[in-house]
Amino acid sequence: MSLATGAALGLLLAGAPRMLSAPADPWLCLNLLRAAALAFGLGLAFLLDDPARHTTAAVPTRRPVRTGLRVGLVVPFTAAWWTAALLLVPAQGRPPVGAITLEASAFVVLALVGALLAVRHSEATEPGIAVSAGLVGASFAAALLLPDRWALFVATSDPDWGDAHRRWAGVLVVAALTGVCSLTEPLRRRRTTLLAHR
Repeated sequence: MSLATGAALGLLLAGAPRMLSAPADPWLCLNLLRAAALAFGLGLAFLLDDPARHTTAAVPTRRPVRTGLRVGLVVPFTAAWWTAALLLVPAQGRPPVGAITLEASAFVVLALVGALLAVRHSEATEPGIAVSAGLVGASFAAALLLPDRWALFVATSDPDWGDAHRRWAGVLVVAALTGVCSLTEPLRRRRTTLLAHR
């Protein structure tokens, strides 16, 4: 439900310039696509919420497999959603597709990694609210507090556009590696499981 809400809100944001009578403003379209990606990411933050988490922890299927299945089911939907969001933006205001897709990918991966870290390092059954709040806070902090030489949210006309997207690529790689490392079962939980089987 949260993912559907985030996806619907994201599409509304992406399509907002079509509701205006004035020509599409590239700066507005860029930021609406960023907001759309953030909205979708907020929905993804709830993907690993599981009220029955402590019950299913004892099933034979390992957590990386269960998590991988959830993420795998969402990937095609995410790709279709992002394609629709891009097409909703008027062509004259649409930012470079590769660059804005890189930013959206970083939002998506950060949301998933936040959920993975919350599941791995806490006993919370529904960490989505905390993860989504952290994602919003991190996004605003990056937009308002980073110095110009580390800026992530720049305009397409800014000379720093290319450098900013190299930084986005770095964020995406670090987040993805963190997510992969977070897929393994915590050592403490592994020991508990082994003792339970003895």
